[in-house]
Amino acid sequence: MKIIKLLSGFALVATLLTSCYSEVIIDDPIDPAPSISLNQLLNSHELWYVDLNQTAGYGETPFLQIAFTLSFRSGTLYANNNLVGFGSQGNGFGIPVGNYNTSNMILDIYHDIDGYQSFDVYQINNNTIELYNPFNDTSYFLKGYQRSNFDYDFVFYDNIHYFLQEYEAWEKTYTSQMGAINEFDNENYLQFLAGGNDSEFRSSQDENVYDPNNIYWDYTGVYGVGDVTNNMYLKTLTLDYDYFDNEFFELNVINDETIELFHPNSGTTYEFKGRGYIQFMRTSGGASKTSKSSGELKKRKQKTEKTDNPRDNNRN
Repeated sequence: MKIIKLLSGFALVATLLTSCYSEVIIDDPIDPAPSISLNQLLNSHELWYVDLNQTAGYGETPFLQIAFTLSFRSGTLYANNNLVGFGSQGNGFGIPVGNYNTSNMILDIYHDIDGYQSFDVYQINNNTIELYNPFNDTSYFLKGYQRSNFDYDFVFYDNIHYFLQEYEAWEKTYTSQMGAINEFDNENYLQFLAGGNDSEFRSSQDENVYDPNNIYWDYTGVYGVGDVTNNMYLKTLTLDYDYFDNEFFELNVINDETIELFHPNSGTTYEFKGRGYIQFMRTSGGASKTSKSSGELKKRKQKTEKTDNPRDNNRN
């Protein structure tokens, strides 16, 4: 099999992730015999990053759409589905999500929620594998890393809009005293619904609500998260209200349950704490272990245009 790989970016970022894309061209249906067994191949790296933007084909395998990483450990499949606890949960492996078996170059997965899934596995290079699902004609490309050289921080901040979706609500717990009075001072709860980097949000003026499900949401709109040049750790957050002017903030993550929003127009700094953590284990029918009160459940979105899968053409 002839593989041409085009990489852009720099250092680890270039090999890693969603903001840097590579093209995989498969133009020979004959694959060389693997030099190691599939089980050895899967265990050659501790983490396999799901490079979603390389996905070829129009189908979806639900648990692969939500996972940032997979790990194959002695028959147990682990996944990092959440950014809360990313890098620390399960010693960096995430949570167990099912079991797997290998036979030749076929990988059978028995997912706790999605059930049985089977893949043809192709080794693209020494740290990239392709999982081809013949049932939906879709290939996912996984890049291998050891925990010691995987950039958890980059993945977290590159996908921070998903982090905002991992709580039922964000409760305002602090407002600085030096800022000018502004309309956002009255907003005490925020909720970020799933759907990608430009998604629906809600805000509420309720106070001291114990159960996020009991919050009355006064306003809705769409939100967007943007980058700040030369500062990976600082983001911008724009709340585009349906009936009011936009609110613009600098977004800083304090820890896994606290964010800081600086409002440049007023000079006010706010802190919000996450309430109602959502651990994502999505089902093919759209439910999760802890589901949101409304809106689409979180799944990662492919940023590149979907294309025909050349793997299927080579099988004919």
